Amino acid sequence: MERLNKYLAHAGVGSRRHCDSLIAAGRVKINGVRVTDLGMKVDPDAQKVFVDDEPVRVEKPVYWVVHKPPGYLCTNHDPSGRPLAMHLIPHVEQRVYTVGRLDEASEGMLLMTNDGELAQTLMHPRYGVEKTYLVLVAGKPTKDDLQRLLDGVWLSDGKVRAKSVRRMKPQGDSTWIRVVLCEGKNREIRRMLAKLGHKVLRLKRVAIGPVLLDKLPKGKARKLSLPELTELKKSAVSAERRVEKVAGEARQNSDEAESQPATKPVPPRHPAPGAPAGRREFVPNPNSGGKPSSAGPRVYVPKPAAKKSPLARPGPGRPGPGRPAGSRPVGGRPPGKKPFGRPPGRGGPGK
Repeated sequence: MERLNKYLAHAGVGSRRHCDSLIAAGRVKINGVRVTDLGMKVDPDAQKVFVDDEPVRVEKPVYWVVHKPPGYLCTNHDPSGRPLAMHLIPHVEQRVYTVGRLDEASEGMLLMTNDGELAQTLMHPRYGVEKTYLVLVAGKPTKDDLQRLLDGVWLSDGKVRAKSVRRMKPQGDSTWIRVVLCEGKNREIRRMLAKLGHKVLRLKRVAIGPVLLDKLPKGKARKLSLPELTELKKSAVSAERRVEKVAGEARQNSDEAESQPATKPVPPRHPAPGAPAGRREFVPNPNSGGKPSSAGPRVYVPKPAAKKSPLARPGPGRPGPGRPAGSRPVGGRPPGKKPFGRPPGRGGPGK
């Protein structure tokens, strides 16, 4: 028995996340019964699984490296009839899809497989699998330009940065640079360099993780060798463990923060018995172990009460200095006095 989403991913239907969306949408059936439980398990030997009423057959996993020329699309269907990267491997019977797309004008390495779990790890930016590119840009980028790529550039969909950048060689008025990314947003390198004022003239991906394009001709494909596949899976597993470790540390820190009290109560200070009047000697904090401070015992001298000024305004109903009692009614104004302020009316004397 294995989880349904894992079974579908191994069958080449898609990544586990994509398979979860298919299950939640009710597009998956087991023995003709629609299932929507994401935790459902399946026995491949005793049960038949269908996606959109089409039987799912577990295929042998295959891994192909393809050198995509410019002008090809990384999709399974194009209404305009433009050439597809899938057309470069017509002899492959399994249902494969591209790992890490390249736009139409770009060229270089594509990894095509039906291993949905491996593809998810290689493509998702949180795992940080490196992709290496050679880029020909207009002009001559300065050291500050290259540093800005490392520090990060703000685009419409957020801040993006390169993991490493190196100037390779000049070519006329243009320059070749080597860029390594750990994520693959749409036309990311082109937009980053355009922000810096350097148009991308040519873009070629030469590596995904430890797998190199090497000398594979344009438009050709080859199977991934066993050592290459082993190294690729090792890098994927290492990336997953790194992400799990970071997530585990974050959870542990969160649990520790919740278990600790928000603030530690401070015990009140009490005057020592027998202290002279006007000078209050306080008992040391019991948390200090009863040890006296290096500055000696703490002494508190009460602040003398402030004297009221004889010119202070009296409160309501209280006669001030030099004023007989009852000369001013409480809460009112002296008789015959008009209130302060502008008289009523619109800008003129009151009527």
